[in-house]
Amino acid sequence: MSPELYILADPALTNKHPAWTAAAIVCYLALMLFIGYRAYRSTGNIDDYMLGGRRLPPAVAALSAGAADMSGWLLMGLPGALYASGLVEAWIAIGLTVGAWFNWKLVAPRLRSYTEIAGNALTIPSFLGNRTRDKSGALRIASGIIILVYFTFYVCSGMVAAGTFTESAFHLNPVWGIVIVGGVTLLYTLFGGFLGATWTDVAQGLLMLAALITVPIMALIQLGGPGAVGQTIADLDAIDGLHRLNLFGGPLTWAGLVAIISAAAWGLGYFGQPHIIVRFMALRSPAEAKAGRRIGIGWMILSAAGAIGAGLIGIAYFADAPLGGRKEQVFLLLAQALFHPLVAGLVLAAVLAAVMSTMSSQLVVCSSALVVDLLSLAKSGRYKLSKQQEVLAGRLAVLVVAVIAFVLSLTAQDTILKLVAFAWAGFGASFGPVIILSLYWRRLTNWGALAGMVTGAVTVFIWGNIPVLTENLYEILPGFVLNLVVALIVSALTAKPSSAVTDEFESARQAALARVAPPGAGAGAGAAKTYQAD
Repeated sequence: MSPELYILADPALTNKHPAWTAAAIVCYLALMLFIGYRAYRSTGNIDDYMLGGRRLPPAVAALSAGAADMSGWLLMGLPGALYASGLVEAWIAIGLTVGAWFNWKLVAPRLRSYTEIAGNALTIPSFLGNRTRDKSGALRIASGIIILVYFTFYVCSGMVAAGTFTESAFHLNPVWGIVIVGGVTLLYTLFGGFLGATWTDVAQGLLMLAALITVPIMALIQLGGPGAVGQTIADLDAIDGLHRLNLFGGPLTWAGLVAIISAAAWGLGYFGQPHIIVRFMALRSPAEAKAGRRIGIGWMILSAAGAIGAGLIGIAYFADAPLGGRKEQVFLLLAQALFHPLVAGLVLAAVLAAVMSTMSSQLVVCSSALVVDLLSLAKSGRYKLSKQQEVLAGRLAVLVVAVIAFVLSLTAQDTILKLVAFAWAGFGASFGPVIILSLYWRRLTNWGALAGMVTGAVTVFIWGNIPVLTENLYEILPGFVLNLVVALIVSALTAKPSSAVTDEFESARQAALARVAPPGAGAGAGAAKTYQAD
């Protein structure tokens, strides 16, 4: 990053009492480590480490899913986009909210019942392999590789956000933020596993919500209310010809419509995000998906509204001192300008909460992809791992992915939002259509799922790296559609699933509709062993 970014020109934005801010953040980090330690004490086997023993209450699942979803982009990327372009960027939040509702409604109950019926699957790759009776192992291998590739970019975006945070709050080299925040996240995830990530997510989700409500309200009061803010923005629009308060960004053109569709298409990504839908698998029963949906969507609406408000209010607040290249720091700078350093430290800790909650969830999923899916397929019968060795292997996998993401983050040039957008599209286009088909279409075959998944992943990777394409249409749309079409065609051209697959499909469907625990619920690892033997 350029040296100019280490200087804040406006004295009002300078953190004059960094010791207070640092004290608040240190207390927050210590609390996260303590929660991770408590989770470590409750982790006895790979089932606990990867899925928390399927015993999450709906409120915990909802808050942890929300916190795992809304990474640093919610408090940095989204407000920065609103600050730069105005209300037209809110289509991302609108699309995400709608997508999240459908995800809880359509995917959560069926995935919860089906994953336990299908051999007590602990991961998305193992579920897809069990669901389609993929004897070749190709589906699980491809799924695991996709998870590792795209989550490496996703974790990298979190570390970049941590570096941006440190730069803004303490005017330090971003590397310090990457090392400290990444290190603490790695520690509590390394030892606490899924439970550590989940319970820290709950605390972090509540902290994020409090900050996203408090900051824009306080700024609004200081500026004189909505009318004064709206007038200031209107005056700026008159000068530069923008339409910041227009949801369509001005007169609607074909290019503008495509941009809105691209932004709203973020909602499609929800169906394929492993670190989010794994929370559905960990619910105590399918019946609790309904309560989880209400809590999760309520949290999301309030949080998204706060982020949108912060971005728009920031336009008026910094009208006399534009932020220039620091647009993604608008939320951080508002907090520093409005509050006592100790309170500002707690607000800034919410930014760390957003970053760390997502990174920890992603690291656990990466670990499961390596250990439960790739390693279990690679090891022969004469090299069985004990329960303790499996957990150790999971922790080593977390460490490996974190180190790779750390190295990439040191040279990352893209904004936080762009890094997140690429990874989000990768998962949404790779897994989304296949997950939906696996839950609602009994005719899906292993070759159809594999062909669709690979098509979606490759399409996003190619499309997302060609500027002329990605600047005009978000890569998740072509990837999602091509995945769906290819999966349908290939499944129709390959052999029909066996009666065992269709019977299992019907059992999972009935269990989800009845909102009761599926047969064998709570059987844990034993269910998986019986399934594999069959």
